Amino acid sequence: MIPGSFEYHRPSKLSDAVALLGSLDNDARLLAGGHSLIPMMKLRLAQPSHLIDLAAVTELKGVAHDDGDVVIGAMTTQHEVIGSELLATSVPILREAAMLIADPQVRYMGTLGGNAANGDPGNDMPALMVTLGATYVLRSASGERRVAAREFYLGIYETSLRPGEILATIRIPAPPKGHGYAYEKLKRKIGDYATAAAAVVLTVSDGKIASCAIGLTNVSDRPLLAKDAAAALIGGALDKASVAKAVAAAEAIVSPAEDGRGSVEYRTKMAGVMTARALARAFARASV
Repeated sequence: MIPGSFEYHRPSKLSDAVALLGSLDNDARLLAGGHSLIPMMKLRLAQPSHLIDLAAVTELKGVAHDDGDVVIGAMTTQHEVIGSELLATSVPILREAAMLIADPQVRYMGTLGGNAANGDPGNDMPALMVTLGATYVLRSASGERRVAAREFYLGIYETSLRPGEILATIRIPAPPKGHGYAYEKLKRKIGDYATAAAAVVLTVSDGKIASCAIGLTNVSDRPLLAKDAAAALIGGALDKASVAKAVAAAEAIVSPAEDGRGSVEYRTKMAGVMTARALARAFARASV
């Protein structure tokens, strides 16, 4: 349970961090909150020769509005997400989900970017970013690249992040005022990954669903966007029949692993249950 030896770096500027990562390439790993990387290093599943700590890079922190988007620095902690008034009014589902991540001690150190970038399907923020249509701004020595969250996740711990790139900021199109939202998460105990979880963001007009996005957490090798489930609801009221169609469509795309959280059948069914619950709460919150 002791990590291998490594050289520690603590840059204070994003340009320095990018330059370091580019020069060290595969011998280096980035340290954000450390809740995923440090345990892997202790088990010798990760043995970087260099560790680049991003904690002092203030450019990677903060929340702001920019050109219709909400822009969040990747090193913004879950605690700061929860305390942000801007996010509470503009993208409240982020606060709701952050409150369900682990425990307060973890949230004080765990970062939004770390949760989103490492490709762990059990993390909560990836499904939210997929649901919200977020864009990841990636920085490297060669410049800036933008990747849609919906195209970023390729498999377990596999993303479209290229060698030498750092997730710098996350851009989220500000949902319209009066939108409905909910994140429903089933877990065995405080601090655990989700058995299954569902994120819903929708708008309602004249009592009918005008737009809808549904994301699913920890029921596949990557976060899932349940397009068919959302499409089954557009243009109609949220009634028993439409919810049943959406739930069936959501369950049809999941492929959870059987583990201590339950069987494949149980976790599949819970994905549907979480979808139904999130839809009901989001619809109730939406201005009609």
